Amino acid sequence: MDYRITDLDRVIKNAVLVMEESKYQIYEICESARKELYSLGQELNQVLAETAEIIDKVDKLELDYRRARIRLTEVSRDFVRYQEEDIKNAYEKATHLQLDLMVFREKEGYLKARRDDLQKRVRNVEKSIERAESIGSQINVVLEYLSGDLNQVTRILESAKNRQQIGLKIILAQEEERKRIAREIHDGPAQSLANIVLRTEIAERLLSKQEFQIVQEELIDLKGQVRSGLEEIRKIIFNLRPMALDDLGLVPTVRKFVQDFEEKTRIRTKFDTFGKEMRLPSAMEAGIYRMIQEAFSNAYKHASPTYVALEITYQAQMVKIVVRDNGSGFHVDLIESRAKDSTHFGLIGMRERVELLEGRMEIDSAINEGTKITIHVPINAELRKE
Repeated sequence: MDYRITDLDRVIKNAVLVMEESKYQIYEICESARKELYSLGQELNQVLAETAEIIDKVDKLELDYRRARIRLTEVSRDFVRYQEEDIKNAYEKATHLQLDLMVFREKEGYLKARRDDLQKRVRNVEKSIERAESIGSQINVVLEYLSGDLNQVTRILESAKNRQQIGLKIILAQEEERKRIAREIHDGPAQSLANIVLRTEIAERLLSKQEFQIVQEELIDLKGQVRSGLEEIRKIIFNLRPMALDDLGLVPTVRKFVQDFEEKTRIRTKFDTFGKEMRLPSAMEAGIYRMIQEAFSNAYKHASPTYVALEITYQAQMVKIVVRDNGSGFHVDLIESRAKDSTHFGLIGMRERVELLEGRMEIDSAINEGTKITIHVPINAELRKE
């Protein structure tokens, strides 16, 4: 047994070395991409400024050209009031303005194309940075676990309480990643979209003075789409990590989720709590919250219920969660056998979370008799959050 552990330890160390080297390579790629993003940002700002200036110039030239054509028509028709020299000057001025307008329109088209290309490149570089950071974060999590003592891991796995702590650490790592993604979306795309809304409002006011009705309508439509996207991103942020889970705890967050579920699906719901409510470790509360989410989602997608009830019972050494619905029900043995073949990912996800928390899950269901899911999660005294 010892020589096997030694060989496994050597393999893990080699894997750690390779991953450490890969981590630094990813860091270098990330830094290079950031420099490129900064350079592209500066160039894009310059092009945006030049584009705005050229658009103003084209607008002014179009106005001057229209006036020059009106003047040319006027002097050409009235031979009594105007001399041949006046007609010549009006013609030359109109021709000169027409040439200038053609040149600046061509330059405007070039700058707009350049602007669109730079914006596309900026988005691609931002996505590359995001992917590199995500991979780097995942490598760090793996390295943290691989760097531990293999003999210590073996001893830890022999203890049920320590196995639960490992499960909590895994869930905590997942939830920390969700927090990071939520924060980045909030500070990045959400802020950018808000800025785009502001710019479109400014452009809308400027263009309305020139009575470009079609362009104005397009901008209004764009503004609506951007606002819709901003609202969707905020929903994603909440789904990734409900802030109320950290601030208020499990019960208030679940109560808000149940209310939102009822409003969205028009399915009648009920939520009750029993026992003395207590704060649990952040990872445990997150795991329980995700299990409740999955149970409600499964009922909505597969059971077509008109009623879903949730009970959370706090006991001295246990948290009990019961989800009931009056939906179509199913044959438990049949569905669980299919779940093993990865055709029912909802059940798989719930069971994995329950097992990570050293809990147990029972499913009671029958065709046309609804479904009852009971989950027991043990609480170690030293894990309670006062």
